[in-house]
Amino acid sequence: MKKQKIKVVVITGGSSGIGLATVKKFVSKGHIVYELSRSGKSFDDVKHIFCDVTQEGTVKSAIDQVIAEQGHIDVLINNAGFGISGPIEFTKTEDAKKQFDVNFFGALNVVKAVVPHMRKEQRGRIVFVSSVAAVFSIPFQCFYSAAKAAMNSLTLSLANELRPFHITVCALMPGDVQTGFTAAREKSVEGSEVYTRLEKSVRTMEHDETHGMSPDKMAKKLYKISSKSRIKPLYVGGGKYAFFCFLAKIFPTRFFNWVVGKLY
Repeated sequence: MKKQKIKVVVITGGSSGIGLATVKKFVSKGHIVYELSRSGKSFDDVKHIFCDVTQEGTVKSAIDQVIAEQGHIDVLINNAGFGISGPIEFTKTEDAKKQFDVNFFGALNVVKAVVPHMRKEQRGRIVFVSSVAAVFSIPFQCFYSAAKAAMNSLTLSLANELRPFHITVCALMPGDVQTGFTAAREKSVEGSEVYTRLEKSVRTMEHDETHGMSPDKMAKKLYKISSKSRIKPLYVGGGKYAFFCFLAKIFPTRFFNWVVGKLY
């Protein structure tokens, strides 16, 4: 039986939820794992490095430390993120920017710090943790959906740009997952007297999340994707969500968007 190659893996947002489950999965397979977050801690064979993905300086410092200790990075899993909810009309511009700062520009900061090292080695794999919300924009969670849609665009462009350097890029779009993400969502009820569906819509989303898949299932999927010799640019996490994404391709946008509106 062929012996598995030990890889150096960097995972952002690995202190909880999908990130933590993924950290544990890679460690259980014998890989060298660095967890980058603001609130994590080192444990077992996991090395935590403080990193605020919105700050290029701390990102570069964290990646430089990994390179100094290991010499290279084989796999980057860009997982750090959070969510906000509220009507578009009443969402403060600074809150919308914060959503993009973490979920999109944060991922971009990590990519820009890691790619030069992967390019030098002429190898590497970058996996983004996106969301099915990138495919169908959810009412009252526009900016989360928009940031994840932007992440998918980044994934597709980056895959083509890095192909000559033998660096492969893809994104996993999970459906509803049971994590602390739900409780951490920054919810604004401003304008609820105008948008009377707001609270019901957010409750529906939170119900789906708290009754969703386990983060271990997504960790298993991320591990499998990172280990494939050939990859697709976009993956969906969860069978029923893959079906929904398929329907989004074959039905007219107007009809499918109407269905999403009825659900939320």
